[in-house]
Order: sequence, then C-alpha cells, then structure tokens
Amino acid sequence: MTDSQTGDYLLRVMAGDDEIRGFAVLATQTVSEAQRRHGTLPAATAALGRTMTAAVMMGAMLKGEEKVFIQVLGDGPAGRIMADADARGGVRGYIENPLVHLPPNAQGKIDVARAVGKGQLVVIKDLGLKEPYRGTVPLVSGELGEDFAYYFLASEQVPSAVVLGVLVERDGSVRAAGGMIIQLMPGAREELADLLTERFANMPPFTRMIDSGMKPEEILHMTLGDLNLRVLEQMPVRFHCTCSRERLEQILIAMGREELEDMLAAQQDTEVTCRFCSSVYRFTPGELKRLILQT
Repeated sequence: MTDSQTGDYLLRVMAGDDEIRGFAVLATQTVSEAQRRHGTLPAATAALGRTMTAAVMMGAMLKGEEKVFIQVLGDGPAGRIMADADARGGVRGYIENPLVHLPPNAQGKIDVARAVGKGQLVVIKDLGLKEPYRGTVPLVSGELGEDFAYYFLASEQVPSAVVLGVLVERDGSVRAAGGMIIQLMPGAREELADLLTERFANMPPFTRMIDSGMKPEEILHMTLGDLNLRVLEQMPVRFHCTCSRERLEQILIAMGREELEDMLAAQQDTEVTCRFCSSVYRFTPGELKRLILQT
C-alpha cells in the first residue's frame, strides 16, 4: 500500500438556496507524486493529472467505503488512462503511455485533446450494491473537463461546470494542479445557470489562479461568494494506492497453476509491478511453490 501525505485538500460546498453544490481541490502535490512514480512527460502528466483531479472530486460525492473508477478510453497516443478514488480524498492513477510527446497546440498549451484522442469516458461507482453503477459517454473534446461535464449531464442528468488543470514546468515537474466542479441541483432556478455560465466563461484558468497564490476557498468565493456560499467539509487529498503483497498473491493464484509453474521454471525471483504506483513486489521460487499449492 502506498500513501503519500501532502498539503493538498478538497472543499465541498453548497450555495444559493441549496440549488448549487460545488467541489474545489488543490492537487499539486498529489499529481506531482503520480508524475514522479510514472515518469510521465508533460502531455501524459496533464492528461493523467486532470483525470485524477476529476476522480478525487467525484470520490468526494460518495460516502463510507464507496469508490469511483474512471477510464478514459481514447485512441490518441496517451492510450488508456485510469484513476480511482475513495470518499476520503485518496486517489491513484495510471496512463498507458507515460512518454507520449507532442508539440503544443495552436494556443501554445499542452495538447491534451490530441494525446487523448476520440473514444469513451467510463465511470464506474462501487456503491456497495450487488452490481456497480456504470455510465459510458463519448469523449466530446478530449480536453477532459468538457468530457466530464458531458458525462454528468448525459449520464446523471446533472448540469455541471467542470474545470481541470495541470501546469507543468519546462523540466517536466508539476507546478500547479487542481480543479473545480459546480453543479445545479434539481429544481434550480434557470437564472442561476445563466449566471454561472457567464462567470465560468470569464474565469481565468484554474491553475493560473492556484499558481498566483489563490487558495481553493478563494476561488470558490470569487465564483459563488455572493450566493450564500457555505463550506460543508474540508478533507485532505493524497496519492493513495491500495496494492499490497497479499492482494498480488491472490492475483497470482488466480492466474492458475500452469502460469505459476512456468514462472517457477525460470528458477529466479519473479517481479510484479503495480501499474498504479509502480511499487515492485518480488516473489522467490519458494514463495511461488507455496502459491502453487493454493491453486
């Protein structure tokens, strides 16, 4: 298990006459930890970081032991992007091609849309029921913020504004990361939708505000402060991987006796790497024999 403590945090708020709910997160150190573990180049860092930022805010919409799993299945060079989050601010992520390298887009920014490409956004929620909730929508832009907003509208029927950002230094390190989700609750006044649309259209990039020293609560106040903004919860956010030696043993056992015997025939230690956090687990021939007896 990997648990990286950071100074990152998330705020959950309500505004209006409980017609608006919002989430804002500072995720700089969390995304930086993912960049370090996966060795991502800037385009991959931005795509993975945006996905993880969305995931941790969606996790905050859950409770107890519930979890959310995100899959970005685009046909771009970044390949598959995955992230999952719990209801307590823990999040982890994986990108199939961490070394995707692309020139800047026409605006001189990291070309996340080209890295992701066209495809599907899949959201799976484990709510402790017999079957998990699953929602799938097409990627509408590949920039990911717009794609998550479309998911909320098309799959959950919740009008939402989603802002996701990762600012990457020239040396590839993460300078700032974070995001915000603002949602209209059922029965919200139409004029609130118009007001929020106008405000988001004129809002500076989220990471530029974070980089300038603004905190998530200040950004929320700028956006919703005149609408009876109330902070309901603040929680720490961190890179958190649930892998363990015991879990990997169960995966190896599930592979079957024949596969394990092939590994044993090599007469050397077998290394298994967690794709989410890059932790390496070594199993000796003696340990493989013990696992074979359990198949």
